[in-house]
Amino acid sequence: MSTTDRLGPYHLLSRLGAGGFGEVHLALDREGHTVAVKVLHPHVAADEAALARLAREVETMRRVRGPHLAEVLDAELTGPRPYLVTRYVQGRSLGAVLAEGGALRGDDLTRLARGLAEALAAIHAAGVVHRDLKPANVIIADGEPYVIDFGIACALDSASVTASGAVLGTPGYLAPEVLEGGEASFAADVFAFGATMAYASSGRQPYGTGPPPAVAYRVVHHEPDLAEVPSWLAALLADCLRRDPAARPAAAELCARLGTAAPVVQIPAQRRRRDASPEPPTQALRARSREDAGAVADPRVRHRDTVRRRWVAGSGIVSGLVAAAVHRYLPDMSLLVLAAYGVGVLGDAAAGVVARARSRVVFDLVSAGATVGLYAALIAFFSPLTLLLALGTVLFVLLLVTFAG
Repeated sequence: MSTTDRLGPYHLLSRLGAGGFGEVHLALDREGHTVAVKVLHPHVAADEAALARLAREVETMRRVRGPHLAEVLDAELTGPRPYLVTRYVQGRSLGAVLAEGGALRGDDLTRLARGLAEALAAIHAAGVVHRDLKPANVIIADGEPYVIDFGIACALDSASVTASGAVLGTPGYLAPEVLEGGEASFAADVFAFGATMAYASSGRQPYGTGPPPAVAYRVVHHEPDLAEVPSWLAALLADCLRRDPAARPAAAELCARLGTAAPVVQIPAQRRRRDASPEPPTQALRARSREDAGAVADPRVRHRDTVRRRWVAGSGIVSGLVAAAVHRYLPDMSLLVLAAYGVGVLGDAAAGVVARARSRVVFDLVSAGATVGLYAALIAFFSPLTLLLALGTVLFVLLLVTFAG
């Protein structure tokens, strides 16, 4: 694929991978935000019934929000190359992490369990069944888990798609009732959570490995292997992996038992029926996606914003201290320091205006005002000698921090 390939308003940069339903590409939207674009495979795109069902479900999927989810931002399902757009999370799949480093322990395992439970609770609160939760559909970024591809398998469930090669679920993570031809439900997702966490916490597949039919047989007829699962987690996973779906805990109960809060999602009182919902207007989806893309930026963007905020606040404190320390001896330099800081902050605020980042502008203006206030308070309450000593101490600490690395 050419590096200049475009799909609608999206500039496709590189191929990230492929799954049962499509190829995933790293892309840029109109505002330059990174997103993940899933282009459906031709055999999937040819199934009009499956696409119509997916189009009806996209609006519901867009309501699913949470800190551990790769949210659906946009969709175009009527052209020659139907696609979905989701938040891009830069990281590695849980499957790859476990294959390379083995079982998780300590804080890493706790964060995974709580994050997946919160994600599942948010998905279920919106009335969506993931249906294909497994290590390959969990991305680990900065130590935190993010669930991807929720609702797609359920929406694209059709005989023609399945016959064309898409696997609706993975043996070992599919619940017994689904393997026996039953409906995928919230309880089936809880089973998949249990199997995923059992693998992550022990490094061993709870139903063993081998040909898919053999694994599926063990899921239906055998008990899971939880021998290597830490004791604090084993009882919960045993409940999740019960054969009777009614005996499994709900996602909200998982959150409670793991000591985290289940998210609250507002759902319209009259939820549209799956078999009678009109297709959501694609243009409306795109208009909202531009707001969502900025609100759910990938980890690199969040890190850059954190560093920028710390720099603005830290340089404001130092500038206020320097200006106050030299106020009596070099009044012109005092004003110059404050002016230089003000120009820098106003420049950053102007960039925030261009990017329509209101919080950035507000933070910059508040920082500028706080710096002036700090300057005034210091010269009012402290002697020049005290301020010079404080400035010297701060500069010494900064030098130590700078050269310590």
